Amino acid sequence: MTRKYALLAVGELLVDFIGMEITEDISTAERFQRFQGGSPSNLAANMARLGNSTAIVSCVGNDNLGKYLVEKVHETGVDISHVVIDNQEPSSIVVVSRSKGTPDFIAYRTADRMIRPKHVSDELLSQSAIFHTTCFALSQNPAQKTIVDAAERAVQLGCQLSIDLNYAPTIWPDREEAMQIIEAYVKHGALTKMSEDDAERLYGKVIEPKEAIADLHRMGAWIVCFTMGSRGSIISYENGKKSFEMAAQKIEVVDATGAGDSYWSGFLTAFLEGKNIETCAKAGVNIAVLKLTIMGSLPSNISRAILYTPNT
Repeated sequence: MTRKYALLAVGELLVDFIGMEITEDISTAERFQRFQGGSPSNLAANMARLGNSTAIVSCVGNDNLGKYLVEKVHETGVDISHVVIDNQEPSSIVVVSRSKGTPDFIAYRTADRMIRPKHVSDELLSQSAIFHTTCFALSQNPAQKTIVDAAERAVQLGCQLSIDLNYAPTIWPDREEAMQIIEAYVKHGALTKMSEDDAERLYGKVIEPKEAIADLHRMGAWIVCFTMGSRGSIISYENGKKSFEMAAQKIEVVDATGAGDSYWSGFLTAFLEGKNIETCAKAGVNIAVLKLTIMGSLPSNISRAILYTPNT
C-alpha cells in the first residue's frame, strides 16, 4: 500500500547560531551566523530532495524565528502543515562554537519540546510509511511521552519506526532514563542509526561496536547501522542474526555537517524501494559522500540513480 508520506519526522526544529571563526569555546566566539537546524527536519528535507514525500511534526514559537524556521523547511519541499505554533514558549535555539575538535554548544530548549498527542493523529500515522525521531526529541517531556506513545500507535497502524540515536549528555543528563526511553521506542523493531561518538556518549565510556549493536538488538532493534567515520560502518540486521562491514570511501572532506542525516536519507529511500539491506547501506554511503564533498546542504532534486552507483 502506497502512503501519502514516505517519512513522518517528529522532533526538534530549531535555530542554530554557529560561530563564524574557529575558537576554543563559545566564550571567545564573537560572531555567529543563523541556520535552520534540527536533525528530523534535515532528514525530511534530504529525503524530499531524493523525490520522497515527507512531513514533519514540530513545535516552534509564535515569533519571527519560528516564522523563519517554517519558511526554510518549506523551501526544501517538506510538508509543514503539521508544524505547530506554540503561543507560550519561544522558538528553541542552539548556540555552537566552530572548532577543530568537538564543538562547544548550549541548547535553549523551549518550544521544540512541546509536541503533544493531539499533534500526532492516527490519521497522520496511517498516511506515513516511516515514523522517525531522535534522542534530542525524546529527551524532554511532553515530547518524550508523546513520541513514545505515538510510536506504539504507529506500529499498530503499519508504520516502520526509525531513530537516530544522537545522544548527548548535555541534552539528556540522565543516562538511565535515556536507556529506558530508547528501549521503549526501539522495542517495536526500529531501524536504528548510531555513530561511534553517539555510543561513547550514551554508555559513558568507549564501547566496542559489537557490544553496542548487541545491546540495541536486545532492546528490539531490527536493523542497526553503526557508523565509525573513516573506519566505515557495521550493519547488523534480522535482530543480529546477520551482519556485514562496509569500508569508508577515501575522499577529501569539505564539510561534514549533516553527513549522518544524509546517510540515513539514502538508506531509508532504498529501504522504501524494497532493496536488500546491503544495497540500502551502499545507498546511504553514496549520499553521505555527496554531502561530505560539498559545502552546505545537499542540492535540490537529487537523481535517485546516485543511490545505486557502484561505490568506489
